Amino acid sequence: MALWSGRFEEATNEYALKWGASLETDKVMAEHDIAGSIAHARMLSEQGIISEQDFDDIEAGLGRIRTQIREGTFAWDERDEDVHMAIERALTADIGAAGARLHTGRSRNDQVATDIRLLAKELADDLLSENNSLREVLLDAAEKYVDVVMPGYTHLQHAQPVLLSHHLLAYFWMLTRDHDRLGFAFDAADANPLGSAALAGTSYPLDRDRTTELLDFATTMPNSLDAVSDRDYLLDLVYACAVSMMHLSRLAEEIVLWSSSEFGFITLSDSWSTGSSIMPQKKNPDFAELTRGKMGRVVGHLMGLLVTMKGLPLAYNKDLQECKEGIVDAVDTLLGCYIAMEGMIATMKVNRKRMAAAAGEGFTAATDIADYLAKKGMPFREAHAVVGGLVLECEKRGCGLEDLTLDDLRAASDLFEDDIIGTLDPEGIANARTTYGGTGIDAVLLQFEEAREVLEDDYL
Repeated sequence: MALWSGRFEEATNEYALKWGASLETDKVMAEHDIAGSIAHARMLSEQGIISEQDFDDIEAGLGRIRTQIREGTFAWDERDEDVHMAIERALTADIGAAGARLHTGRSRNDQVATDIRLLAKELADDLLSENNSLREVLLDAAEKYVDVVMPGYTHLQHAQPVLLSHHLLAYFWMLTRDHDRLGFAFDAADANPLGSAALAGTSYPLDRDRTTELLDFATTMPNSLDAVSDRDYLLDLVYACAVSMMHLSRLAEEIVLWSSSEFGFITLSDSWSTGSSIMPQKKNPDFAELTRGKMGRVVGHLMGLLVTMKGLPLAYNKDLQECKEGIVDAVDTLLGCYIAMEGMIATMKVNRKRMAAAAGEGFTAATDIADYLAKKGMPFREAHAVVGGLVLECEKRGCGLEDLTLDDLRAASDLFEDDIIGTLDPEGIANARTTYGGTGIDAVLLQFEEAREVLEDDYL
């Protein structure tokens, strides 16, 4: 019979018991449950609610259970509904009455809320660390290819030349915002619900601030109803995962495109590629594609948790059992994608010549030619029209802007002079963008300094 079965005359239906159990999902929280129980027992002892000997026995017994769990020798029983019951049952079987006193002043409602918050903090911390590692890889790659010129795109059409380093740094800053979101999720989880009991608090003289201190929470939750039913912090965490997966999916899409024959910008390492079972020549960017595809499951977990929480009355409801599995999978998925992206970026080879050649294709100098005319005094909208006419002429001739002679240009406007020729160089065009945040080499070097400072602070 279950530990709560005193008012029941019949045992729970076997199918219902298995169907409603969460033991397999809960195992990830085993050590958090033990930590919470030790803190609770220590506080009970300090408050004179249980004896010091009871606490010593509880701490020693839970220590033995923790060792068994780590060594894989703990006897899990599927008849236990969850990890909390499994550990309490084993503890009571080991140390007797002292184990039965552990639950004094505590409900599974505040117990599981505490465990999940401890787990969420750990998961967020793991993601923060791996996010730092990926950003460092991106910075290293950007510095390695600092002067490589490539086409910048809008609508996936050639727009203006940019530096590859500038392009990679864009993802660094996206991931920096992800780091901020993950940090917020950590802070949101960093509040102690223990001592709220089932929903209304308890008549025992608990010292909730003491368990906050023992469990290294930042604050103690002020409302017992909210404490046992709140899962907003999990929404914050899975939302942060979903946004970061979106950023990785965008980067993965570019890797897929860049490694194709049509682009030829990069070559992925063999160690981060796969082949075809029938076509011997194939080298597929499967891990980039998987990263792109795995975003769907993380977004699904976010939607699932939002729908689970919708309409739940206060306080605890069994629906909340569904909040754990998706969170753990979302974090595991993002962690794996971070690591895979690190591997792909760190080992890819960049085809400098192909990128530079592409940077000059598609009339990417057009804006700079219009700016040239505007600096000579022509209103920009008029200059825009003049250059648009030159592009149309090039399309008819089947040539590029760089193929036009000075006479061709002067036929469109007598403001063109010999110095226009240097304006058509992709590297010069890119490096002319010296405004703060621009793609010019001087602006990018400043960006490196700021990025390194941000990353150093986030490592602390």
